[in-house]
Amino acid sequence: MAEELNENVAPVEETEVKAEATEGGEKSAANAKGAKRFGNGGRRFNRERNPRGRKEEKLYEERVIKISRVAKTVKGGKRIRFTALVVIGDGKGKYGYGLGKSNEVPDAIKKALAAARKNLGKMYIAKGDTITHAVMGHFGATQVFLKPAPAGTGLVAGGAVRSILELAGIKNVYSKIYGARTQGNVVKATIDGLQQLKTYEQISETRYGKKVATSEEAK
Repeated sequence: MAEELNENVAPVEETEVKAEATEGGEKSAANAKGAKRFGNGGRRFNRERNPRGRKEEKLYEERVIKISRVAKTVKGGKRIRFTALVVIGDGKGKYGYGLGKSNEVPDAIKKALAAARKNLGKMYIAKGDTITHAVMGHFGATQVFLKPAPAGTGLVAGGAVRSILELAGIKNVYSKIYGARTQGNVVKATIDGLQQLKTYEQISETRYGKKVATSEEAK
């Protein structure tokens, strides 16, 4: 009788051991799966609570127009500094330029970009990705002439003028530079010209003395 009881009890003990082993294996597998899925020991990593992990979207494209190297002779020798001239734009009518000075080129560029973001202008882009009317920009001994061009013409411009117009979102324009052609003067004369541009509504109001309703106002 005792032998029969022992025979009956043994399978129950083996079943419990197997169940515990199976349950432990399932937990280990679940933990391993969670760790693989979420990382950090199975805990979910919340990216939204860690703003450092997110990169800021680049709002403006930038181009370095010129980097100048300036050497100043002092008592201990020569002191070298760099000056960077950059232009930026969002391709939708916003543009700007900035100057930065530092002992290192990267630092000079960073300062120039920071200055450009604080010195933004906005223009109206006409149909055909061009300007609304001809204009002459001035700065010092430099003059930059800009004239609308039909679609498909492209930018008939070079150097700094082309860079500013491309970054601002203009694709079809005729241009001509008169006088001094130093990069700084050309940039400032071009921006002076863009700041003189008017919308079609402003032109009509100036010519005819009455305001023409825009499509948004008509609605």
